Amino acid sequence: MDYLCFQDSVSLFVTMVVVIVLLLLPHLTLSATSTYSRPDNFYINCGSDSNVTYAGRTFVGDMASGANLFSFTKNGTETSNQSGSSTAPEIYRTVRIFRLPSYYKFQLDSVGLRFVRLHFSADSSRTELLTARFKISATSGSTHHFKSFTLQNFNETPRVEEFLLMIDSPELEIGFVPELSSVALVNAIEVLSAHSNLTVLSDSDKNLHTIYRLNVGGAKIKPEYDALGRTWSVDDDYIYEKDSTKNIRSPAQITSPDIFTAPDSVYQSAKTVELNQGARLMNVTWCFTVRSNVIHFIRVHFYYIKNNESKSSDTNFYLYVNGHWRLHVNPFDHHGLVVTPFYIDIVNVSDGSGFLNVSIGNNVPSNDFGFLNGLEIMEFLEKKGSNSLDGGSSRVYIIAGCVAAGLFLVLSLLFMVFLKRRRSKKKKKSDAEITVWSPLPLYRGGRSSDNRYFYSDNNSQLGNLQLGLKIPFKDILIATNNFDEQLLIGKGGFGDVYKAILPDESKVAIKRGKPGSGQGILEFQTEIQVLSRIWHRHLVSLTGYCEENSEMILVYEFMEKGTLQEHLYGSDLPSLSWKQRLEICIGAARGLHYLHSGSEEAIIHRDVKSTNILLDENTVAKVADFGISKLVVRNQESISISTNIKGTYGYLDPEYMYTRILTEKSDVYSFGVVLLEVLCARPALDRHLPAEQQNLADWAMSCKSNGVVDKIVDQRLVGQIEPKILRKFMEVAEKCLKDSGDERPSMADVSWELEYILRLQMMTILEDSAASISSSVGDGSLVIPRLVVSDSFSCNLVVQEDQVKKYGSTNSSHSQTRVLSQVIEEPLRN
Repeated sequence: MDYLCFQDSVSLFVTMVVVIVLLLLPHLTLSATSTYSRPDNFYINCGSDSNVTYAGRTFVGDMASGANLFSFTKNGTETSNQSGSSTAPEIYRTVRIFRLPSYYKFQLDSVGLRFVRLHFSADSSRTELLTARFKISATSGSTHHFKSFTLQNFNETPRVEEFLLMIDSPELEIGFVPELSSVALVNAIEVLSAHSNLTVLSDSDKNLHTIYRLNVGGAKIKPEYDALGRTWSVDDDYIYEKDSTKNIRSPAQITSPDIFTAPDSVYQSAKTVELNQGARLMNVTWCFTVRSNVIHFIRVHFYYIKNNESKSSDTNFYLYVNGHWRLHVNPFDHHGLVVTPFYIDIVNVSDGSGFLNVSIGNNVPSNDFGFLNGLEIMEFLEKKGSNSLDGGSSRVYIIAGCVAAGLFLVLSLLFMVFLKRRRSKKKKKSDAEITVWSPLPLYRGGRSSDNRYFYSDNNSQLGNLQLGLKIPFKDILIATNNFDEQLLIGKGGFGDVYKAILPDESKVAIKRGKPGSGQGILEFQTEIQVLSRIWHRHLVSLTGYCEENSEMILVYEFMEKGTLQEHLYGSDLPSLSWKQRLEICIGAARGLHYLHSGSEEAIIHRDVKSTNILLDENTVAKVADFGISKLVVRNQESISISTNIKGTYGYLDPEYMYTRILTEKSDVYSFGVVLLEVLCARPALDRHLPAEQQNLADWAMSCKSNGVVDKIVDQRLVGQIEPKILRKFMEVAEKCLKDSGDERPSMADVSWELEYILRLQMMTILEDSAASISSSVGDGSLVIPRLVVSDSFSCNLVVQEDQVKKYGSTNSSHSQTRVLSQVIEEPLRN
């Protein structure tokens, strides 16, 4: 009986919803339209009964007596004169405001590609306009070109949103739907024919939203100077390192072959590479903020403006997009001997970083050729397919939506009642499981602006690995005394680090990730997967991890003496001797060599720096922090290991920054910077120093070229380094810092050369000792024992020949055995 009563209530509710909608239909009717032939282009001055001129085009007031070329929903709308906009163009002085879902409808003469441009400006005196939140949509026939495109924050206006749509029906409808307790607005609408020259796209893909349009190297181009009313902004705000660029302008008037592609002014100016003294790799990069994981259409405009200042006769250069796409460009390849303007279209998938980079440049340091005149970036819109309902009737959509909403509401209420009863039965059990701590929410992709929750219990890839490294969260809480601040020993990009003792009495460092830290779930998983498959004396060991309750916790072996950087500068810790510094460099080099060659897949660290080299209680160096490491198949073509730039400025390989191609040699470059840090005891980048000294690598190589290396050596090392040893050490660093990765040594070679330098250092000490002892014992001869370099690096690096077997057996690879066999010296006699 109760069921029947409920069923009757549902039927009554649905009937009431339908009746209400039918009563509202007369007020939702669109205004009538004329049947005479309509033009292909529409310029609408919204909220006005008069026509105005803007950018050489006449915008017709949507309330003008002759405005029967289009129609719009009048119910639930109002108009407003924006008195505060007296200095703004006339199209922004009136506005149409929507308090209910509303539409503008246009009847086109033909189908094809169209620009749809919407203008917005909010009067600063009206808060409801400044804070307006609404969605816009575009539909032609039964095709939704885009739906639910959200707009908000109108503090900085005027604002123009431009779309490029492939219209497949003569009837175009543009919708405005305000959010609850908000309004929608529009000042002007443009619908105009566009040039169908997007040959890289199929018709179904030609639904784009313009996000950037730049006149590179020139001034802003206003709509009145563009045949299609487009605005071309100045590019300077998007340049990475402006010092590497210069603007050039053609002395002669350039004529665009197609003014609908780009106006003449775009090809009149350009940016080119500036060859600065001391520069190694020449490139210019434009950096843009984009939505993550969106496909982008990029059009790059070129015209070869002869530059008499250029020092290169080579007209070849490369165009890069995020490193995933590279194109060889030669202006003579497009039109033979006659140089004319041309463009290149690219479709590129965003990698989720939220950034898009476009670069031009050369692989040859002395070649400063390369130019770019204009750049357009558009994002693909999520296009919805056909609908079985009549797309031309908004009323049908509204009725269907209301009925569906009513049914959904009833079903939701029923479901909530059901859940409430179900949960009440389990309340006692649930209460018993409540804990006193509150876990940190875990976000997918800490570098992304997308803050949707990501729960590792359902999405983690670690559960299937059976690593045997999981540590219960309750043990973590006990070990850290509920994350006691007194046990906090450091704060990093990933989160806080605590010193702790696990139930098995092992001393560990516990790193607890936090949302918004710059490192997300992918880096967390990468670190676990990398460290769980490798072990080496000079790599920090992973003791375990915890991902319960959306936590990101990593547990490492405890490194008593902290980071290498802390022992070089920026702290009050005792200074390291030159011998200790060499030992640390050798240990780190061996750890990196193992990463590069110790398994079938090479592991590229990507963030080698002094803060990622840790020291244990015996000052043994261990490489740490593998969150952004990359696994690559050995002997794989480097072009297929192309990737986004990640790392730390000052240590980044310039070839990697330029080409976006990552190899093991990028780690070698970073290690070369670490060698200079060890020698000079100063940061890799120091903005407080004069410009020529800020970059340690550049400054050190300049000093080496001028023969004044001794001036940059850490003053605490004075008297500890022989000139020949300093010279040899600088040679190793210089090899690591070569412009081309092919010219850099492997980490195995670096390790061998550092061990050789250490041997020379120890022999120098022994020779000095021998000379001192000899002078005190008269003519007696002194035999110095044979030397080897120990792999332990704990206390004693000089061992007797009969100890080689003992020390050489520890984690010695083939290359290490080769090294040990070559460092044995014959006895020295005085």
